[in-house]
Amino acid sequence: MTTTTLDVAAIKADFPLLGREVHGHPIVYLDSAATSQKPRQVLNALTQYYEEINANIHRGAYHIAEQATTAVENSRAALARFVGAPETTEIVFAKNATEAINLVAHSWGRTNLGSGDVVLLTAMEHHANIVPWQQLAAERGVEVRWIPVGDDGHLDLSDLDHLLDGVRLVAVSAASNVLGTLPPIRWIADAAHAVGALCLVDASQWVPHQPTDVVAWDCDFVVFTGHKMCGPTGVGVLWGRSDLLDAMPPFLGGGSMIRNVTFDGFTPAEVPARFEAGTQPIAEIIGLHAAVEYLEAIGMAAIRDHERDLTAYALRTLSERLGEDLAIHGPNTVEGRGGTLSLAYRDIHPHDLSQVLDQHGVCVRAGHHCAKPLMAVLGVNATARASLYLYNDEADVDALADALVDAGDFFAF
Repeated sequence: MTTTTLDVAAIKADFPLLGREVHGHPIVYLDSAATSQKPRQVLNALTQYYEEINANIHRGAYHIAEQATTAVENSRAALARFVGAPETTEIVFAKNATEAINLVAHSWGRTNLGSGDVVLLTAMEHHANIVPWQQLAAERGVEVRWIPVGDDGHLDLSDLDHLLDGVRLVAVSAASNVLGTLPPIRWIADAAHAVGALCLVDASQWVPHQPTDVVAWDCDFVVFTGHKMCGPTGVGVLWGRSDLLDAMPPFLGGGSMIRNVTFDGFTPAEVPARFEAGTQPIAEIIGLHAAVEYLEAIGMAAIRDHERDLTAYALRTLSERLGEDLAIHGPNTVEGRGGTLSLAYRDIHPHDLSQVLDQHGVCVRAGHHCAKPLMAVLGVNATARASLYLYNDEADVDALADALVDAGDFFAF
């Protein structure tokens, strides 16, 4: 068994849904890569906003409107601290990480990129970090180039110098949502900067699980989403270097993002208001602050250590219990990987496997995980994915292994 400094039983008690039963079994939630569960502290923050200070922000001068505005700006400051941003104004709220990437593609990309320019992606990217650049390529003649994935599940960076020729932006995930792979972000950012390119990091699968320092990465843009880090859905974050954000035009037009409007035109507001048009997801932003405080109280380093040990236990246990009948895509050691495990078991279709596991109360995701190019590299149409988080423990891994064994018996002929 592994040891951990986390009191997982106490942590689980903070999450109401984890007390449920499904099909007569205690729920074993192993789909945090899709969305995490929410602790009572976050649920209470949402309720408190609606019950006590429900008002729009940056508009009213009355008491509860000022309270709501202060709560949102306190959340912005907390998120800046959480990811090591030098300036609070470098934190821009979006609907999710997908919208944040689209913001960069539309605002920075359409201002700075044209025919002959190159955007360099990796073959393990989520569609959110692929499609906006493909749209830009179709519109402006920008070339999209790819860093391949090796057989070991890591990026093949052996030809990076050649791939970087003519590149203006490198966009890379800090952690793969399929393989769990953790690329060397600082090394990639340094290589991008050496040729005059910028570096955008999709940290949606990193920020909930590891300490984050955007300055240490020395990247230019970072995006992540609230619902994967114990926060609500409907709110994400873009961090960008202040000089870049200041030079970018608005993404959406409307209320709140302007300094002045006349019959002849408009003057945009300063950053971050420039990129936050219309009424923001106020309750969700406040709920995300509660999520940050919850994670900070536990400690991101402690969460990282717990997940690393639990991932090692899962790799060992699943391999011992299921042998060669089970393939786990991605790195086979905890060095350079997180707790996302994409599984192929015998010739059982991932959707069939997921449905049988569900009968045991075990929740895993089956599908292409919004990463179809990577599925093509792996030579599969889909995988069954189990993803670990701070509220999982060895008993959850054992339940997964037991359910997989039963699934093998169920589909045996």
